Amino acid sequence: MSGKSARVVKYVRTELSDEQKDRLEKLASLPDDSIDYSDIPEATEQFWRNAVRNPFYRPLKKQLTLRIDADLIEWFKSHADKGKGYQTKINQALREYVAEQEKKAG
Repeated sequence: MSGKSARVVKYVRTELSDEQKDRLEKLASLPDDSIDYSDIPEATEQFWRNAVRNPFYRPLKKQLTLRIDADLIEWFKSHADKGKGYQTKINQALREYVAEQEKKAG
């Protein structure tokens, strides 16, 4: 590390005090119309049209055994770079299908 020592920052979780818990409960019980949004710009349709998924978001993956027709696997492998990444392509195809179904369902 070229002579520099690494700096480690530790976060120690502490319990909330009774006063802090009371303040949070009072805030949570406030009706929505009493919240002052004047310092926050309105989220218009244009805002959501330009919205981008958090680039740091990575969904958890779960390993499982799944039976898929051999011709489908071969198709994905043949469209992947040297046969690599075909599982990612299958995942993308499934995600696109689910998104389309959710759009149809409204």
